[in-house]
Amino acid sequence: MSPSGRGHGTRKTSLNAARRDRELAELADGGHTDVLVVGGGLTGAAVALDAASRGLAVTLVEREDLAAESVRAAPEVTRDLPRRHTPGELGRARRRAGELATLTNRTAPHLVRPLPLLVPLAGDTPRGDRIALRARLHGAEALRLGAGVDTEAFPPSRRVPEPTARALVPALPPENVLGGLLCFVGRPLDEARLVVALARTAAGLGARILTRVRALETFRDGASVLDRLGERELRLRARAVVNATGSHAGRLTSGLPLRTRHSRHLLLSPEFPGLSETALAAPRGETEPWLELLPGWGGPAVLGPDEENDSPAPAERLLEACARVLGVRPGPGHVLGVRGQPRTVPDTRRTRSELGSDVAAAPHVSPDGVVTVLGADPLVVRATAESAVNTVVRTTGLRAGPCRTAHTPLVGAAARRRLALLEAPAELVARHGTEAERVVATGELDHRLAEPVVPGCSLTGSEVVWAVRHEGALEAADVLDRRAAPVDAALRQEALPAVEELVARALRGVRL
Repeated sequence: MSPSGRGHGTRKTSLNAARRDRELAELADGGHTDVLVVGGGLTGAAVALDAASRGLAVTLVEREDLAAESVRAAPEVTRDLPRRHTPGELGRARRRAGELATLTNRTAPHLVRPLPLLVPLAGDTPRGDRIALRARLHGAEALRLGAGVDTEAFPPSRRVPEPTARALVPALPPENVLGGLLCFVGRPLDEARLVVALARTAAGLGARILTRVRALETFRDGASVLDRLGERELRLRARAVVNATGSHAGRLTSGLPLRTRHSRHLLLSPEFPGLSETALAAPRGETEPWLELLPGWGGPAVLGPDEENDSPAPAERLLEACARVLGVRPGPGHVLGVRGQPRTVPDTRRTRSELGSDVAAAPHVSPDGVVTVLGADPLVVRATAESAVNTVVRTTGLRAGPCRTAHTPLVGAAARRRLALLEAPAELVARHGTEAERVVATGELDHRLAEPVVPGCSLTGSEVVWAVRHEGALEAADVLDRRAAPVDAALRQEALPAVEELVARALRGVRL
């Protein structure tokens, strides 16, 4: 049975405190590990799944919770649209289209949805620029069609007149708008949910997924770690070590040629005028990323990014760009916060031939044999993990099967037609897939669990219990910040005591 199946399959993929304690004890007693993955974010979870799917014994350690540093909604959706018709740019766009097809057709259709994206056309936009924009969208469509992306879920782009554009994005300025170009891009509804699904699927294939375990130092043959719950140090031995700690990669791998680039986004209140379920993207010049206004899908909307460089740029730049594109400048009451997203990248002073054709994803092998893989966005993380495990196998001589992740459904995955027939709320299906019915069933056994944890909150007691029993949640913050649908700060504070009580009760039940 696949990891997404029912019954025994669910038990195999369940992450909880009891399983963590048992597997940590096995390692303390000398349990075997082929590949030790350090880091439980998006990239680390994908590497663990890839290695486990090849028949390798895998252990993943994460110092906090799974997806502790992941963003809830993945920004920079315009990366799917090739900027220039160069072989390198088209090659990257083709790979992204192929990975979108893999996610939406096979591995995670429940976690990825088509996002409508409007590119507004101003009255003073030169005709040549309009033609170039349309060509860019058609190019992305052709690549998706060639990759086999479902055309029902991702309709072709089209020009829309001014009234339609304003209906899709009411925030458009009152004047100088001719209409817009409407297209569809694919993005996970919630990156943290994708990380949990990757980790649980890896666990179903035998991987040990250990949170609150901090790697203190890595070696060629393992690492010294601190069990932060048991307050004890352990020496874990492994045939290979993969450093997937993202912005912390330099701490564990000496001599790694890295630098940090910063990307900032503003988090906007749902009360910001003109927000809708359609994203907006506008070019800002040949060398700058497009300005994007993304719907929050239950949480705050996202405006950004600023220009990436070696030091964080002020949020003022984003406010000014928003005022230019929309004619409305977010006021202090609309800005809920600034999300700085540091991204560790290779030092580009090294040549491309040293780093490979895709410098952002090329694994690095240190002199002591540790393989470091830097972060990837959700659309290409599977391919990034495949490259990392290929490097591990090549450099260590481990005997492993071929990569299988392009055909390995994540927990909860099913065809969209089947997902639509599930007897569970649509928002629950969007987070849990086929397991949504089992979450609902938990509330049927105890009707108190079927109720929201506090009035006005979509999170139910059933989801809290499910997160503790099956998704590795150990604290209330794990549920509220990474398992549940996003909630605003005030509602989170109100719900916290009730969730803490439910988590404590569920943990006692798990450990009995």
